[in-house]
Amino acid sequence: MDLSVIVPTFNEGPNVAELVRRTTAAVPGRSVEIIFVDDSTDDTPDVIRAVAGEASVPVRLLHRDEPVGGLGGAVVDGIRAAQSDFCVVMDGDLQHPPEVIAELLARAEVGDADVVVASRYIAGGTSEGLANAVRTLVSRGSTMLTKAMFPRKLHNCSDPMTGFFLVDRRALDVEGLRPRGFKILLEILARKQMRVAEVPFSFAARFAGESKASFSQGLRFLTQLTMLRFGRMSAFAVVGGIGAVANLLITWALTGLGVQYLIASVIASVLTIVGNFLALEYLVFADMRAESGLMRHRFLKSFTFNGIEALVRIPLLWLLVSAAHLHVVIATALTLIAAFVVRFVYHALVVYAPKRSRLAQMPLPETLEDELAA
Repeated sequence: MDLSVIVPTFNEGPNVAELVRRTTAAVPGRSVEIIFVDDSTDDTPDVIRAVAGEASVPVRLLHRDEPVGGLGGAVVDGIRAAQSDFCVVMDGDLQHPPEVIAELLARAEVGDADVVVASRYIAGGTSEGLANAVRTLVSRGSTMLTKAMFPRKLHNCSDPMTGFFLVDRRALDVEGLRPRGFKILLEILARKQMRVAEVPFSFAARFAGESKASFSQGLRFLTQLTMLRFGRMSAFAVVGGIGAVANLLITWALTGLGVQYLIASVIASVLTIVGNFLALEYLVFADMRAESGLMRHRFLKSFTFNGIEALVRIPLLWLLVSAAHLHVVIATALTLIAAFVVRFVYHALVVYAPKRSRLAQMPLPETLEDELAA
């Protein structure tokens, strides 16, 4: 097999037949397979099966009933299943022109690159298919931020945010990848120093269907970037920091309205505990949710711990305000900072710990540091 083309899909049925037709035409005389890794909730799997029955190249469907890792997780599953070491990754909406696949493969066969990136930002490339000026600005800004965070590993990549690239699977530590969002190329390049080559491409308009871009996707990207650069604990700190600011603002607002400061602190604590849990659930520990039981059980563990922590912290707050004569906002900030490390360890090792049946199949970390670095 010369090439495996991996296409993660989510409700992209109207694009499937055209994608297979153009991909097949793009690499005549080559031994190619197309792997759709599908998380759809509509009839896309049936469409893929129908197209596969008429295609002149092998078309495979991996439908994930319980998707893990989002689009990045789908790509990793596709790489694992591929029959070729050369794996092209592309979106299913035809904004990544299949005609460029031949250029990616030819460049990879030169032998001096582990990853060949289809770039919008080198000579000959364009990003005209982006929906509007705002999306263009966001894309450019995200690229600049990402390259600033990884100046060495991304110095030879002009478009680390693209979802269109070829990777030589032999250069990857597939099991070491921890996909958390839709920017899988960033995950690959940030984990390990890779030899990168680029070919230009013009980002096209979507063939059919609606864009999956959203504000929540942007938050996931920022979380992914933070965790890749600084680790899970730093992302936890960002969420905790936002929660602490929210706690302070709620306390300040309520006391300003005449609410007694201890009551204000209790209300602020309950609101921020719930908000922080949701942020941890969908951002910081999103990749660990599938193996850690039911969401309501995690919430109960988290809420109970934070409630106990608040019961300890609020009397301490009273001592700092009444005995040490600190301002209530300063005292609140000090107690929140003191609780941070304990809270992180508890959530990492208890709330999001794998269930016992799965834990028995997993290698245990040698040290607590290994677990926190995971």
